[in-house]
Amino acid sequence: MSVLVAGGTGLVGSAIVRELTARGVDVISVNSKVVDLLDRKATFDFVADHKPQTIIDAAARVGGIGANNTYPVDFLSKNLQIQTNLMDAAHAVKTPEFLFLGSSCIYPRDCAQPIKEEYLLTGPLELTNSAYAVAKIAGIELIKSYRKQYGYKWISSMPTNLYGPNDNFDLENSHVFPALIRKFSEAAKSGNPVQLWGTGSPKREFLHVDDLANAVVVLLEKYNENEHINVGTGEDVTIKELATTIAAATGFTGEIQWDSSKPDGTPRKVMDVSRMKALGWKPAISLEQGIAQTVEWYQANKMSK
Repeated sequence: MSVLVAGGTGLVGSAIVRELTARGVDVISVNSKVVDLLDRKATFDFVADHKPQTIIDAAARVGGIGANNTYPVDFLSKNLQIQTNLMDAAHAVKTPEFLFLGSSCIYPRDCAQPIKEEYLLTGPLELTNSAYAVAKIAGIELIKSYRKQYGYKWISSMPTNLYGPNDNFDLENSHVFPALIRKFSEAAKSGNPVQLWGTGSPKREFLHVDDLANAVVVLLEKYNENEHINVGTGEDVTIKELATTIAAATGFTGEIQWDSSKPDGTPRKVMDVSRMKALGWKPAISLEQGIAQTVEWYQANKMSK
């Protein structure tokens, strides 16, 4: 059995590749150097050549608040193209299993907490990343449509905020977690203060990608439902608490300055993960453990010496 992992060198995809490889699975890892998923013909040809038993779609154009707010066309158009090309190519060769990975940003900005799967489309989205959210919602609907029309065992999963090795640490378009690791690591060396967006009051939930990779295996083995399913810890922290913990892990002891003129984004976002836990899965890596591991990985692999 072969499994094609789209986005196989990114944060999520690389963790899934590690997990599957450790289990002895024949993995086809795909990134833009292997095949451009924006190129419809190339995507169809690649999938037809390999005919995988399972496709896991971890490929996406992603970024933090600033990037989402500045480049909404890219986040909507490119993500729609990537996921549609991949699903249509899978259908062309009748791929039995497909797992579409989305994002917790699909839910309304002012959603009741913790967020249950059925809260989708019950209110307005967060404006700073609505384009990306709409693309992911469209992916969920396309999975459901393929199930309905063709009877495939295709599923969707919505992970919470993810972090770990192979994250994007570019300050222009990274998410809050890797951005904080880079800023505090560099400031710990320079002695400069660290300026952060917003007030630090929003609450977020974070899951290590290795835990997500394990959840993916469980989903492929045990889940075959029409509705998408949340994957997370079910616990959240404020951005200020996160910053303080990361600062300590990097050895930073300087001043943290909060720029309240910048947007905070969604006030709170924590997932209801009861359906995932009912499958027998739960995360194994604590946030403190995960922060320490990721800081160590970043400083060993990405930080300029």
